[in-house]
Amino acid sequence: MLATVAPAHSRSHFPDEAVRIGACIKSASRGALWLERTLWALRDQEGGWIGAAVSNTNGTHDLGPLQINSWWVPRIAKAIGRDDAQVRIWLQFDACFNVEAARWIFLSGLTVTGNYWKAVGIYHSPIDWRQRRYALSVSEHLRRRFGEHSFARQASKIQQVP
Repeated sequence: MLATVAPAHSRSHFPDEAVRIGACIKSASRGALWLERTLWALRDQEGGWIGAAVSNTNGTHDLGPLQINSWWVPRIAKAIGRDDAQVRIWLQFDACFNVEAARWIFLSGLTVTGNYWKAVGIYHSPIDWRQRRYALSVSEHLRRRFGEHSFARQASKIQQVP
């Protein structure tokens, strides 16, 4: 999906936005370093911000710091028993809700496929070639942020996530 990115001057950046998002990622990882790093790489790949609502060519929007596609709004709303409109606002403006939704989407993909990289790809798209391209890009973000072998060492220690 191609997206139209809002001009930088229209983005709602809070002075402590990176710190807020980082704290949300830390919390959502529940102490699992591999998951924390995965969420950071997804965030680096997506490049969203608090308040983001980026239009896609298919009529959906990518919301908040981890750019949760609005396609997920009714599914998340149903899962938590809330109104679609409220969930959309939370995804867009509540960094921790947005990160928790990203965690849920990624871990759901991991549960279904049993494959880390496939789950990374599913986070982005249901289309196979887009999944592969996205996973490759996310792996580059992991390498840049955490080093060449940092993630590989932790991969052998992956345990069930609470």
